[in-house]
Amino acid sequence: MAQVFEPATGDGEVARDRDRAAEVRTAFDGLLQIRRVTGTAPAAWELNQMVRAVALTLEAAGIPPSALDASGARTATGYRVRASDRPRMVCVDWLGPPGSGAAQEEETKLTECASRLTGLGWEALLYRGPRHRRFLEVEPARPGIGD
Repeated sequence: MAQVFEPATGDGEVARDRDRAAEVRTAFDGLLQIRRVTGTAPAAWELNQMVRAVALTLEAAGIPPSALDASGARTATGYRVRASDRPRMVCVDWLGPPGSGAAQEEETKLTECASRLTGLGWEALLYRGPRHRRFLEVEPARPGIGD
């Protein structure tokens, strides 16, 4: 039985499937096709599944996701997409295992994430949160934003 494709949000285990890149490419091409057919960016599916849509966009851009092991310990440095407490918004963090240097590279890496997202119909703003850690707030771009 085939498994359903899930984009890497940064809160799961590292995907070890050797066909992962092809699956990501196929899923992202499908998302772009939905946008072409509906004439909207982001499409309704993306707005209803924002964590998955943003994670797919970042993964398709070749940006590495963070990861957790079975015990919940962070094992890889990369993005993490999480739900926000605000409607129609998600947050992107740059996280890694203790001592990985993720905090020192987060501004640069999150700026790269924002650049990839803004070019595809999202508005991504960089903020500084608790303990001075940076994060992105991502929402659908309003007409006129990013044009």
